[in-house]
Amino acid sequence: MSGSAAAASCPAPMKATSNGAWQGDDPLHFALPLIILQICLVVVLTRVLAFLLRPLRQPRVVAEIIGGILLGPSALGRSSRFMKAVFPKQSLTVLDTVANIGLLFFLFLVGLELDLRAIRRTGKSALAIALAGISLPFVLRATVVKGARQGPFLVFMGVALSITAFPVLARILAELKLLTTDIGGVAMSAAAVNDVVAWVLLALAVALSGSGSPLVALWVLLTAAAFIAALALLLRPALAWMARRSPEGEPVRELYICATLSAVLAAGFVTDAIGINALFGAFVVGIIVPKDGPFAGVLIEKVEDLVSGLFLPLYFVSSGLKTDVATIRGARSWGLLALVVANACLGKIGGTFLAARLARVPARESLTLGFLMNTKGLVELIVLNIGLDRKVLNDESFAILVLMALVTTFLTTPVVMAIYKPARRAAPYKHRAVDRADAGSELRVLACFHTSRNIPTIINVVESSRGTRRRGLTVYAVHLVELSERSSAISMVQRARRNGVPVPASGGKGGEVVQVAFEAYGRLSSVSVRPMTAISDLATIHRDIIDSALRKRAALLLLPFHKTLQLDGSLESLGHAYRLVNKRVLRAAPCSVALLVDRGLGGAAQVPSRDVVFSVAALFFGGPDDREALALAARMAEHPGIAVTLARFARAARVDSDEADRATDDAAVEAFKAKASKARPDGASVSYEEKASAGRAEVLAAIREMGRFNLFLVGRSPPAEPLLERADCPELGPIGSYLASSEFTSTTTSVLVIQRYDPSRDQSELSEELAAAEEETGSNAVVPMASPDVTELE
Repeated sequence: MSGSAAAASCPAPMKATSNGAWQGDDPLHFALPLIILQICLVVVLTRVLAFLLRPLRQPRVVAEIIGGILLGPSALGRSSRFMKAVFPKQSLTVLDTVANIGLLFFLFLVGLELDLRAIRRTGKSALAIALAGISLPFVLRATVVKGARQGPFLVFMGVALSITAFPVLARILAELKLLTTDIGGVAMSAAAVNDVVAWVLLALAVALSGSGSPLVALWVLLTAAAFIAALALLLRPALAWMARRSPEGEPVRELYICATLSAVLAAGFVTDAIGINALFGAFVVGIIVPKDGPFAGVLIEKVEDLVSGLFLPLYFVSSGLKTDVATIRGARSWGLLALVVANACLGKIGGTFLAARLARVPARESLTLGFLMNTKGLVELIVLNIGLDRKVLNDESFAILVLMALVTTFLTTPVVMAIYKPARRAAPYKHRAVDRADAGSELRVLACFHTSRNIPTIINVVESSRGTRRRGLTVYAVHLVELSERSSAISMVQRARRNGVPVPASGGKGGEVVQVAFEAYGRLSSVSVRPMTAISDLATIHRDIIDSALRKRAALLLLPFHKTLQLDGSLESLGHAYRLVNKRVLRAAPCSVALLVDRGLGGAAQVPSRDVVFSVAALFFGGPDDREALALAARMAEHPGIAVTLARFARAARVDSDEADRATDDAAVEAFKAKASKARPDGASVSYEEKASAGRAEVLAAIREMGRFNLFLVGRSPPAEPLLERADCPELGPIGSYLASSEFTSTTTSVLVIQRYDPSRDQSELSEELAAAEEETGSNAVVPMASPDVTELE
């Protein structure tokens, strides 16, 4: 009887695979198909929740915590049929194992994000803020569990209340466009210190929660310290050797990747055997991996998508299955929840606020820092799960602390948006267009690019436009980087903050090439080039571009077209989101805008100044946009290596009200001829042609007869009939949309479509129009109140 009773209470372990439904097997009774179903269910639910929470600007970790709770006994888990079918007890060991393997590698990624050199460079104010934010929650901890061992419990509670989620905080700062501001820098530095201290305290808490013997705890801590020293002395030189043998531009050997990931698993095994949890070993290996060069970036690329996208959400479900909100019942339990949330906020926010004020940070910024540092996340759940497994926490206290983490993280974004409204300092801004009365003044250009492939064309356009004026041209080259949920985005932010130059999306490959290209051009030419990096969601990155143009007082915004050149000469779209970026900038730009259709101007490499030999054609129909294009063509005509052809298309008869505009066009053409003859007395490389433009057919024929040019300059809104029956890209205007289409036979001619700044349009009207456009396109973007997330190397 005892044997049968034991068999009834301990069901047989699941087999790995089934023979299939046709053989009479239920796939849900086998481990592999069941874990596949669980992963798919978790991923779909958390992604849907993340989409629903996107208008509230919440990080994905909030959706994952809520998803885990919904799948647990607090919601769907109340159905015994659902739990027996999808999360039966005999499957939980497999689920926890897979979730912890994913968590192991995620903590390795978190270690890769932390740069100890940056922590050592942390200023005294950031260090004080971090220590105050850790210390005060320890003093103001709440007693939640009766009869718990005071030593381990107090350390677990202190860590749970004082911890700051470094990756989550970075993404919240990026969403709010505070990542590269002063307050963002202090918050990130303090969070990095906080993360390292929290892991040390967690190791102490795990050691103390063992057998209860102080001697055993001491041996655990000493063994852990010896193991960390062994990693630093033995593994770090090996990793540095592998990093040195992985130069820029060459693939990292598969053996190095495999050896590093195996070292992560081995370190996890050793620390688990020591008694301080396998996650600690993986985290330490991530910290000691060299951060310079492509090695760390390649490791992130290999691991993060699979781990963060598929396996990591399982850990939130594993936590959710242990979280039963129903255990919080009665006035006492809900009072404890309120007390814990109040203590967490008062301790963390209060400690950070006091330290920031002592460091002479203004009150509003100090309060903002407090709420930012109160961000919780995955590490919080790790602490709570370890506490539950070690019997330091019971089910009620576990549920209370999970809800505390959810509430404090959820509040961060809306509270910061409400209280932190930095004043915008308006810089003197006189020149907003290329065409100006003060022709000898400095021209400021904000040139944006998505990939390093655009850089040669941008530099060649800049070189062609530099003119011969004494004050010349200043270019702010802005690398537009989409912020993603990937860890590499955070690594790239740190690198951008460190050296201020554009880096590729991988965070490593080609970064030096980009830097050298801009530095070399800046030294060898009379153009001042200042590289910058803008990291933001594509739905809001247009605000970074617009605000940067305002702050840098740019007269011309150079934007890349959303289609890129392929090997067969065709143009392939990067995606609709990139097109929307350009449309939003065109609607609300504070200066003139030039959309660059890049077909490889000058080839795949930058052309030295002395070797520039380009032919440029300006198609002039009339109107403000065409006059702006003509002004840029006049600057290009000053370059000794540029041959400029002005093709003027005669206007049809128009009403008298347009006579003034026609006269302005005539004056602009005559001014161009005068400037060109003055700049190039020989006149050999500047030509003028009159073209008939009675209808679409004549305009098309005239353009095709003009021959091949390296670059076409056209206005965005000329008084001309559309050349295409149905344009794919109407934002380029009637002429530009044809030159960028497949019907235009040249695959080597780049196009610059120019829109002149219109001072008659009020900026408030532009903002309202932009908001309406975003609502039409379904964007969930919220216009940020802070300065853009852009770093610059001055």
